[in-house]
Amino acid sequence: MSYDVDVVVAGGGPTGLMLACELRLGGASVVVMERLTEMDPTIKAGSLNTPSVEALYRRGMMPDLQEAQEGNLQQFAAFMRQRSPGGEPAKAPPRFAGHFAGIMLSADLLDPSDPELTGHGPADLIGMVTQQQLETILADRAAKLGVEVRRGVELTGLEADADGVTVTTSGERIRGRWLVGCDGGRSAVRKLAGFDFPGTDPEIDAHQAMVEMEGSEALETGWHATATGVYAHGPVPGRVLTVEFGGVPADRDGAITAEELQASIRNVSGTEVVVTGVKTATRFTDNARQATTYRLGRVLLAGDAAHVHSPFGGQGLNLGIGDAANLGWKLAATVLGWAPEGLLDTYTTERHPIGAWVLDWTRAQVALMRPDPRARALREVVTDLTRTVTGTTYFAKKISGVWQRYDLHGDHPLVGASAPDFELADGTRLADHLHEGRALLLDPSGRLRALAGGYGDRIKVITAAVLDETGPAGLLVRPDGFVAWAADTADTADTADTPDTADTPDTADAPDTAGADPGSLEAALSTWLGAPAVAPLA
Repeated sequence: MSYDVDVVVAGGGPTGLMLACELRLGGASVVVMERLTEMDPTIKAGSLNTPSVEALYRRGMMPDLQEAQEGNLQQFAAFMRQRSPGGEPAKAPPRFAGHFAGIMLSADLLDPSDPELTGHGPADLIGMVTQQQLETILADRAAKLGVEVRRGVELTGLEADADGVTVTTSGERIRGRWLVGCDGGRSAVRKLAGFDFPGTDPEIDAHQAMVEMEGSEALETGWHATATGVYAHGPVPGRVLTVEFGGVPADRDGAITAEELQASIRNVSGTEVVVTGVKTATRFTDNARQATTYRLGRVLLAGDAAHVHSPFGGQGLNLGIGDAANLGWKLAATVLGWAPEGLLDTYTTERHPIGAWVLDWTRAQVALMRPDPRARALREVVTDLTRTVTGTTYFAKKISGVWQRYDLHGDHPLVGASAPDFELADGTRLADHLHEGRALLLDPSGRLRALAGGYGDRIKVITAAVLDETGPAGLLVRPDGFVAWAADTADTADTADTPDTADTPDTADAPDTAGADPGSLEAALSTWLGAPAVAPLA
């Protein structure tokens, strides 16, 4: 049977573009179909969490993220100057660590000794990047990788069978081996393919907008709970967000007027601001739903197509990037034919629990935003918790995503976690070696590489020593940057030839290499990389 492409991706937002880049990096052909003719300028997510930054950093996009953040920090500085009568803020604001239900967290209360807050390298320094900026970065990367993005093309039908999916669009029919719906919360792919999508109904009417207004000096900066709801002002000039509990909007898609936004701001804030212009605006609710599985045969879902929820806590964009990073290499491996049995099913197994957690995390925030006396009493209790080191550290770790890991059934504490960005003796960092989207075997002793010898270009072996004396002696990292195997000792002398002296790195300062179980590494290699293309080196 002939195919037009290996994978059809419906949706050209950040999730779809990230997935397409990962697929191309893995060797699959891909076409992205996007209904819009150009990027949606509507104000959306404004920050990235640690797993998202790590995923992008590992693909070489750190300079682009740094440039985007620098521009946003300059806008924030301008906003603070605008808020000060003298043109300069009276004092520097507390370092921001996120918010929970609009309860601001201060990074000054974080516990610096918490191990989950360390080891992320340069990814720790990035966060303030908007959805549109990320989409631009990913679109540029997709073009460089040769991804075909067809804009102004809407998916109108699909026919899935055991061998592939035929997609009907507004202008043609495309035959692909696989179809992935990254087409948002109202996903046509999800509906046409018949995915179950249970969840909870909405109760809020919320707006987010960039506006021009008079009387904004009466609005306090940051998030604030009032007798009628919650509002946020900043961190850039003109940005406002309101949350009201008077019922869900009757028309989600109608034009948002200055009068509507003005009424909402006045109702929640109690001020008499006058909205004179609307640059961009959106309505949203707290509808929270999740597909029961992310795969039905040859059709998969990622991003908002797989799960919808309110944007509180900045989890939605990041959840989609995580989906794409997890799925991309697995689907590419399946297309190329080297994926071990069941690899693609681990996408749902690993990502569904994180999506379920995000839905509950956002539901809890809505509960704390309610203006009724019981919710406000509970809000005071949570506010007191956030004023402690333990409380702030807990909430910040959840918001930042550093807690996320997969159950990969290994004994070592690193197994299932995002790989620490170790500094290496050759002047590189671990993330520098993941740009090509291959698995990575860190082998400072040089004694493990024989086991990886049959996997060819599926894996990269590096023998530079880890500068951190507590670092592992051996580490197998999946293409998505998560640790599949680790050992504090690495002796495979009984099962692999000792490398020639000329090829052996200086291991005088390497950790002790006695007593590792080579079988566990072999098992991890076969679990995630399948059968070797050739027999391992004798």
